[in-house]
Amino acid sequence: MSKKSDPTTAQPYHNLDPARAAARLGPTVDTTRFAKAAAFCGKGRDDLARRGYAPDGKKHLRRFSIWEITKYLIPVAPAHLRRVLRANPDLPQGEGEAGAKWFTLEEVLTLREHLAAEGLASKEYKPWRPKGAPAKICAVANFKGGSGKTTTCAHLAMAAALDGYKVLVIDLDSQGSMTSIFGATVADEWQTVFPLIAKDYARAVQAENLVRAAKAAPALPLDETLTAALETNSADLIQKTHWPNIDLIGAQLNLYWAEFQIPVWRMGLRSWALWDALGNFLTTEGILDRYDVVFLDTPPALGYLTINSLAAADILLVPLGASFLEFDSTGRFFDMLYTTFASIEDGENSQRRALGLDEIKFEWDVVRAIITRFDASQQTDLANVIQAYFGDFMTPYRQEFTALVGQAGEQVNGIYEADYRDFNRDTYLRGREAFDRTYAEFKQLLIGAWWRDAQLAKGTADGKTQKT
Repeated sequence: MSKKSDPTTAQPYHNLDPARAAARLGPTVDTTRFAKAAAFCGKGRDDLARRGYAPDGKKHLRRFSIWEITKYLIPVAPAHLRRVLRANPDLPQGEGEAGAKWFTLEEVLTLREHLAAEGLASKEYKPWRPKGAPAKICAVANFKGGSGKTTTCAHLAMAAALDGYKVLVIDLDSQGSMTSIFGATVADEWQTVFPLIAKDYARAVQAENLVRAAKAAPALPLDETLTAALETNSADLIQKTHWPNIDLIGAQLNLYWAEFQIPVWRMGLRSWALWDALGNFLTTEGILDRYDVVFLDTPPALGYLTINSLAAADILLVPLGASFLEFDSTGRFFDMLYTTFASIEDGENSQRRALGLDEIKFEWDVVRAIITRFDASQQTDLANVIQAYFGDFMTPYRQEFTALVGQAGEQVNGIYEADYRDFNRDTYLRGREAFDRTYAEFKQLLIGAWWRDAQLAKGTADGKTQKT
């Protein structure tokens, strides 16, 4: 019998010598050792990231072939697109490579605009959005790490951009993973949403001080942070990315201080609606008019930043893996959502009723759970159970984990950034389909929410006309 299979052979955790174990500990660790580890990780991260960057140290979006454009981006036949290019020499003609033509996404967007103006009225060359409708805000949230939250959010943003939408991504996770995906750098918390949340509080203080001045009461102070925040605009924080129609407000470690500062501000002014700070600047600074979709990547915790995200969101997506622990954790997440927002409603509305003010009520256009990193060979039964319990609260499609996802991640790219020539064609098609189907589920929710809004607005307008 071999040693490996011999049941009498001691396990590696048996008969350990305490003295030898202690010798392996090394010296005691103080806080400076954390800084050293962080520095090493920072150097390693930069080295790994550069593997997916161009020689100039920046990320650049690859070009797209006519095959890709006509299969995935614009609903025309390859032969028809070539005829359009020949008939319109002023249009982008792409770059020739190996007998094929390749186009930047900017050029693809130009071609889409031309076809939308000159092509068949029956075809959807541009994605649908009601005229005059504000952007929809989608938060991707779960407080369990590893659920595929950031990956799902990033790929939805990329898919929407390829579809022709103008996208803003807001990274609210101080780990900054979304920021890294888009190749951005953030120096400090003043390049995150922090000053915009501070600005909302500062404006609430200013409004309160007007009331206090009328009563000859002492004013609340505006410290240097709040004064500086009042001078900050969202345009100062929005970064361009290597995607022509994706912009970003990034995150970095110091953003986490918002979790400590927000409750301090709330204690200083109880009337400040801390949950509305994010939604307020998205509305007041015209962001919902400049973009089609805003994606919020939330921290893996139900803190103040996540509460702000959920309060601002029209659409909430909750990714989870098909495992008992993730199902259990997601159930607790929904329970905490109920407890948190019901508590806010009860607390605020008791005061509002006393003052004769309208009550607040949190509502979302739609909420959906989505199974991610799905392995059909091992997780189908459990996924079916999860689906049965969630019912219509869950999307019917399950996002499979494929080889393309892993390989693209190793190259510091999303799957939509990966060049299909670097993969087996079947591998690429299968991996691409996983996220295309996820985006299809999301887009159905998006346009359905817009359409319902339009119908409600039409009904309201018709009702006013009839009364008049």
